[in-house]
Amino acid sequence: MSISEAKLIWRDGDLVPWAEATTHVLSHGLHYGTSMFEGIRVYDTPNGPCGFRLADHVARLFASAQIYAMEIPFSHQQLVAACHETVQANDLSSAYLRPIAFYGYGEIGVAPGPAAPINVAIAAFPWGAYLGEEGRTNGVDVCVSSWRRPAPGTIPMGAKAAGNYLSGFLISREAKSNGYAEGIALDVDGRLSEGAGENLFIVRDGMLLTPPASSSILSGITRDSVIKLAAQMGIKTREEALPREILYVADELFFTGTAAEITPIRSVDGRKTKANGCGPITKALQDRFFGLFTGKTADVENWLEPIGQTTKQEKDNVVKVAV
Repeated sequence: MSISEAKLIWRDGDLVPWAEATTHVLSHGLHYGTSMFEGIRVYDTPNGPCGFRLADHVARLFASAQIYAMEIPFSHQQLVAACHETVQANDLSSAYLRPIAFYGYGEIGVAPGPAAPINVAIAAFPWGAYLGEEGRTNGVDVCVSSWRRPAPGTIPMGAKAAGNYLSGFLISREAKSNGYAEGIALDVDGRLSEGAGENLFIVRDGMLLTPPASSSILSGITRDSVIKLAAQMGIKTREEALPREILYVADELFFTGTAAEITPIRSVDGRKTKANGCGPITKALQDRFFGLFTGKTADVENWLEPIGQTTKQEKDNVVKVAV
């Protein structure tokens, strides 16, 4: 099944045919990037399809909206239930979920007024390894981008807002046009930030190093999961501002993200890591992470949410609430 074969999209409380889930060309979110979104994986597990940290992703959607004073007209529980409903309606055992809340058609000014509604939609469709199956196994070749991440006090990079991804677009497009799989951005001070749409980890001397939130990153849910899984394995993680040159002397490097999952980095700017691909710590973390979905890793954090086990009341309550 491909994305084009998905059948239904949840929109503002109703399931509508995929081709009819349209929006007006003057929607505020289209012109000004005023939309908040999430990416959520649903994995086919021995216990059936399960959303990975689904409730945490929905909570971050609300947090992003809060930063922009956007009042989503549904509750957290309602959107979690809607995610379940959308996966089931499309007969998916594994899926990528894309919930999005955006200012719709109403006013064209920069700051939307009360005439601009807040629309919410959820799509579910199959999606494989973001940077390719071969890359997930053997690693990808990346470059440091000439584009910097926005400085603190410009736009909040801690929100998963659509407008922020113009930065990622420039980083990724530049990298791909030069023959690389992805780009890595620096922050305003020239320290390491993150990939175009992924968080970054460096392995040195058996320890994980990763840029902090203050380096203009989106603190990813998969990033947090890897830090917790590493701790379970006795691997320490240090969050700190990191110089570019540490990339060139790393034992191992890898990206994390809902789409990227855990993807090794084979080389940066033509310089190979010592592992020259998926090193032992990256591989151990991959095994631990993907083991959650095969049953080989115990889900001690209760990250897996079985799809379809929302209550009838939750499903019946997926209607707009007053704002």
